[in-house]
Amino acid sequence: MFGQHGVSNPVGYEPLMTAIPPAKGFPLMMADEGACLRIIALNGGKGLTTRLTELGLNVGSEVRVVQRQGGGLLVARGESRIALGGGMAAKIQVAPLA
Repeated sequence: MFGQHGVSNPVGYEPLMTAIPPAKGFPLMMADEGACLRIIALNGGKGLTTRLTELGLNVGSEVRVVQRQGGGLLVARGESRIALGGGMAAKIQVAPLA
């Protein structure tokens, strides 16, 4: 009579769970050189999120790690190359491209 969340369901069926499980991600700073990745989340504040979006690093975009040096990274998005410090790279969650 009552569905999973205590809401009456007159037909008697449980609601379908259609959510796709989130992709397993990791911080961009842990990516290997040459890795092709998709950005799945930006975990910074409003200022950092705005700055990354202005650089073209928004959720869903594909990037490639060109170079790792110290704590910083050089990533490519299309023909653009973007240098990121370790702090910024730690706040960008990525997943490998399938």
